Amino acid sequence: MFSLRNYVSLSDSICLTCLFLSSLTLSGASVMAQGTLVLSDDSQGMRLVFSEDFENGRDKWETTDDASWYLHDEAGNKSFGLNKRKSAYEPKVRSPHNIALIKDVEASDFVLTFKVRSTKDTGNHRDCCAFFCHQDSEHFYYVHLGAKPDPASGQIMIVNAQPRRPLTDNKAEVAWDDKWHTVKVVRDSTAGTIAVYFDDMQKPHLTAIDKTFVKGRIGIGSFDDMNDFDDVRLYVK
Repeated sequence: MFSLRNYVSLSDSICLTCLFLSSLTLSGASVMAQGTLVLSDDSQGMRLVFSEDFENGRDKWETTDDASWYLHDEAGNKSFGLNKRKSAYEPKVRSPHNIALIKDVEASDFVLTFKVRSTKDTGNHRDCCAFFCHQDSEHFYYVHLGAKPDPASGQIMIVNAQPRRPLTDNKAEVAWDDKWHTVKVVRDSTAGTIAVYFDDMQKPHLTAIDKTFVKGRIGIGSFDDMNDFDDVRLYVK
């Protein structure tokens, strides 16, 4: 017989299970519809310090040229993007023209994830960029996810008071189209490692080791192309 005591015990068990699953969700886990628990490794055990979906505007971002950036609303979903290739910003040394940095945040060891969509096919150097350890306009790292790799495209780059130069010798292409893609950048400052993922979050598209810059600002953008960005997440130690 199903007694009231059994009901209370079952109810308590359900509540405890719900609390357990909720805590896992908050810490980076997710539960599939069929009931299988799947732990997300995007954070790699780091804490979330910044989350942006642009539904409330662009006030958290500092750009090199505000006129080049706009909020794009598509079917009720907002994203932050570039509306022209040629920016009014002219860097002192050869480096990207379109940069948007998160305000009031610096990171040393981090995981950065975001969604990106290329909105103009510009050929071999069709790209998006992610910026990190940004000290100032002449000192920072960035990853250039160019369609066809060469020494100026499709590489992890360093800008150190001179024109950007590659830290990698990548030969793998980026399959740009008009769809949304996922990018992840992982930095370990102690080891000096940099790993960049494009869609495949298990196998890095690019890797490098460099310890020139330990800490700095984080951002998104493009060398001189057009993209929309959304769902930016930054995890730090």
